[in-house]
Parts: sequence; C-alpha cells; structure tokens
Amino acid sequence: MTEAGGTFPKTKRLLRHSEFQQVYQQGRRQFTGNMTVFFLRRGAGEAPAACFVRVGLTVGKMLGGAVERNRIRRRMREAIRLAWPRENTPVDVVFNPRKSVLELPFGELLAEVERGLKVAMQRAREAKAEG
Repeated sequence: MTEAGGTFPKTKRLLRHSEFQQVYQQGRRQFTGNMTVFFLRRGAGEAPAACFVRVGLTVGKMLGGAVERNRIRRRMREAIRLAWPRENTPVDVVFNPRKSVLELPFGELLAEVERGLKVAMQRAREAKAEG
C-alpha cells in the first residue's frame, strides 16, 4: 500500500480540488460517529490500471488551530494506512473528520475508518451491479 517511508503514493490519493468536488457533488455520503465519509465510484472509461481506491482527507479550519488540524491529519492518515482495503475497486473516498477524532482512542478511530472504507467499497460494488 505505501511506499518506503510510510507515505501514500500519489496514485492512491485525491490531489486536485476538482477531484474532491466531484466526489462531494456526485457521490454519496455515510455518517459515522466521528466523521463523514464521501465516496464515488469512478467511471468505466478509465484505464484498467486505475482500478483501485483513491483516498482524500479534508480537515477544515473549524476543527482548530494548525497544531490540532495537523494532529488530526496525522492520526487519520495512519488509520487509513492501516485500514487500507485489500481488494481493488475504482472508488474515490473522502474522509471529513470531526474534532472528536483528537480525543478518540486510536483503536476506535481505526475501527471507524475500516467501517467507512468497507461501506464505501460495498456501496460502490452495488452501484456497479445496478449500473
């Protein structure tokens, strides 16, 4: 999943504002206790090599100062890294955490991220079956 040094490769991340906007506007969302998970299945017109999950993370200024936001980002990135799905499905997922993620025990955070990814993958497969 990750390259040397524990970073996410760019191919597995949402990078552009337009990619995030597309997930927000065309995708669906799932609320969990401490975050909102937005997800969108990518179209069939893409290359076969692009059949994997891409993840984005948004931590807005409403969640606190730079130190708090960076801590939320670090915790979320590690939880996403550990919960990365084994299967490859062409789906984009955006996590939007709440401030409570700062105080949440890491095990609970990891379980919630796993649950969010599982729901996104499952609903993406259902969307493929319907479409």
